[in-house]
Amino acid sequence: MTKVRLYAPQLFDGHHFHTDLVITIVNGEISAIDDDTHNIDLRAKGLVVPGYIDLQVNGGGGALFNDSPSLSKLTTIMSAHARFGTTAMMPTLITDKVEVMAKAADVIALAIAQKTPGIIGIHFEGPHLSLAKKGTHCAEFIRPITTKEWAILSRKDIGQVMVTLAPETVSPEDISRMVELNINVCLGHTNADFTTAQKAVDSGASGFTHLFNAMSPLQGREPGVVGCALLNDNTYAGLIVDGHHVDYASCQLAIKAKQGGKIFLVTDAMPPVGTNITEFPLYDRTVYVEEGKLTSTTGELAGSSLDMATAVKNTHIALKLPLDEALRMASLYPAQYLYGERPCRGELKVGQRADFIVLNDDLSVNETWIGGEPCYSSTGSSDK
Repeated sequence: MTKVRLYAPQLFDGHHFHTDLVITIVNGEISAIDDDTHNIDLRAKGLVVPGYIDLQVNGGGGALFNDSPSLSKLTTIMSAHARFGTTAMMPTLITDKVEVMAKAADVIALAIAQKTPGIIGIHFEGPHLSLAKKGTHCAEFIRPITTKEWAILSRKDIGQVMVTLAPETVSPEDISRMVELNINVCLGHTNADFTTAQKAVDSGASGFTHLFNAMSPLQGREPGVVGCALLNDNTYAGLIVDGHHVDYASCQLAIKAKQGGKIFLVTDAMPPVGTNITEFPLYDRTVYVEEGKLTSTTGELAGSSLDMATAVKNTHIALKLPLDEALRMASLYPAQYLYGERPCRGELKVGQRADFIVLNDDLSVNETWIGGEPCYSSTGSSDK
C-alpha cells in the first residue's frame, strides 16, 4: 500500500474553495480530505484543483496521433499536455483510412491495458463528415459508415469512445446504434439544417464538437446546428477558447445561452503544444504556426496550439467568468459528459481518483498528479 498525505493551503474540490486541508492518497485514490495537519508528507505550493480533462487532443510534443499511431506517440502527447494540467485525455483521430482507425484502436487498447497514465479512451473525429464543412479534414477519406468501421466502434477494450459525425451523412438509426454501444455521439463538421440535427439529438446524439466551428450557423430563418446546440439543454458542447477559433463575444453568448454546466473546454491541440515548432505536415499539406494560430497551406484553420491551462486562463480573464466556473469547464463538465452526473474524475473527494494539479497565482501549472503519482513539476518536487 502506498500512502501520501498532501497539505493544500488552498483547495478547489470542483464545487467550493477551501483552505488548510490535507488530502490523503492511498493507492491512487483519495481516501480522506480533512484539516488534520499532523504527519504531512508533502506541501503543495499553490491552489490544488481537479486535473483538467481534454476530450479533443490530436497531438502535442511534436507528435500527431494520426501519423502512424503508437504507444510511444501517445505517451509523448500525454506528457506534453500534462505540463499544462491535463490529467486525462481522449486522443483524437481525425478522418483517415480505416486501417489507421484500426491501428489507433489497437494502440488505445494497449495503453488502457497497461494503465498508461491519462489515456481514457479515443475520439474518432470523422470519417463520416460533410464535405461542405470538412475544414482541414481530407476529402479523400470522408465516407459512409461500413461494417469495417462498425467492427472498430464495437470494441470493448478501448475505453470511453466519442464519435464526431455529420447527421446528414449518418442515419438516425445508426446514431441510435452507436449510443447503444455506449458511444458519446457528437455532431460536428456538418452542414445539416436544424431539423436534421434535431433528429440526431432525438436519436441520442449528446454533444457538439468545437461549437461554432465547421457547422451550419444560427440564422433568423434557419437555426442550423449551432441553434440546435444552444436550444437543447440536455446536450453538451466543446468550446475552443483560444481567440482564433471563436470570437470571445460569441463564447460569452454561448455560455449565457447554454447554462447548467453543458459547455466544456477543449484544445483541439496539434503537435506544436509543448514545443517551439513553427510548422508540421498534415496529410499532403503543411500547417504553419503564427502567433498561436495554425493555418494549413489550403487556407483552413488546422486545429490549435492551445493548452488547457491557457484555455482556463482565457475563460477566466477574457470571458470574465469566475475562476471556479472556468475550472469546472476544464474538469467537472467534461467528466460529466463522459461518465454521467457522478463521474470518477473531475472532482476532489473521497473515493475519486487522485488526479489533480497545483496552480500558481497566474494560473500556470506548478505540479500535475495522475492517479496519486506526480508526473510533472515546474520546480522539481513539492516541499516536504
